[in-house]
Amino acid sequence: MTAQLMILVAGPYRSGTNDDPVLIQKNVDAMEDMALQVFRRGHLPVLGEWFALPLLRHAGSRKTGDAVFDEIFHPVARELIAKCDAVLRIGGPSAGADDMVETGTRLGKRIFRDLSDIPERRR
Repeated sequence: MTAQLMILVAGPYRSGTNDDPVLIQKNVDAMEDMALQVFRRGHLPVLGEWFALPLLRHAGSRKTGDAVFDEIFHPVARELIAKCDAVLRIGGPSAGADDMVETGTRLGKRIFRDLSDIPERRR
């Protein structure tokens, strides 16, 4: 039986958006759509955004890319990867998502590049 994996879904957040909130939300929606598919394969998906965005609001971030954003956004995801079993890289070009893959690789985590590479697990 396949063990359940905690998988960080890493995709573009700001890339290609010019920091337009509507386009950023589309990127988050794409990651959350994939997270649902990961869950339906029997695993526990997580997004760094689920942890970072509430902290950013609470810490007083005023806009994407400000000092508070830089303090929290990617560092939270890097810390989260240490708790995960794997990283699933989705979407187009993204320095941040590539950083998550590099962090996962450095920490010895499994790296998936397609949903079909993730083994199905029965509940």
